[in-house]
Amino acid sequence: MAKVYTTEITSEQITSDNPIHQRLFKAYVLAKAYVFGDVLEVGCGEGRGVGLLMEHAKSFTAVDKIEAAIQELKEKYPAGRFLSMNIPPLKALADNAYDSVVSFQVIEHIENDALYLKEIHRVLKPGGIALLTTPNRKMSLSRNPWHIREYLPEELKKLAASIFPHVEMKGITGNQKVMDYYEQNKKSVNRITRFDILNLQYRLPSSLLKIPYEILNRWNRNKLQSSNNKLVSNIQHEDYLLVDDASEALDLLLIVRK
Repeated sequence: MAKVYTTEITSEQITSDNPIHQRLFKAYVLAKAYVFGDVLEVGCGEGRGVGLLMEHAKSFTAVDKIEAAIQELKEKYPAGRFLSMNIPPLKALADNAYDSVVSFQVIEHIENDALYLKEIHRVLKPGGIALLTTPNRKMSLSRNPWHIREYLPEELKKLAASIFPHVEMKGITGNQKVMDYYEQNKKSVNRITRFDILNLQYRLPSSLLKIPYEILNRWNRNKLQSSNNKLVSNIQHEDYLLVDDASEALDLLLIVRK
């Protein structure tokens, strides 16, 4: 696969990324119970869950802005349709074309989030379903300069309800093993950010923060692995749990129907 990985685009091939990779993969595992028919993934990245989704799809289409990843996915999954594009809008995708849409960890990167949701609504068939995940802002440990914004459950639900007639908010949290990792990560991040006495992480433009964020985030993940490799490597997607109350969840899981 094309080497497009940063700490923002986690890799299953990097051991220190494993807890985050498993957290992101969990969304695809949960999606199996919902997706059907003609399936679209918006923001497929390097294809973390493409194989899983295709098992439950009559047809499968995926879009992403990373051209190198799209080209390799075309070779790996010749039965699928893979398109490179910046979104929104969802160019070249017809109205009322898909029974199911998934878009995981994407909306936080989108400047015009309302248009992004409207485009998902546009391409869904009547009665179709879409699943989206995004970090729960309450549980974020620092500012992520790769994100335009993050949401609390009620904020995202309100935005979605202005576009979709049926909106449901759930959450993805973790068991004790996952939360032990979260607490260790939180302590480590706090040891770094305590030096930010001027609160620059929230005051500086995101463009100035991306490089130091990447360096410190990778260092922190490697440090957590070296100090407790068994915990880092042993976390699996089964350790992440679907909950109805998203207020304390690590990620929000938005389910909308047209």
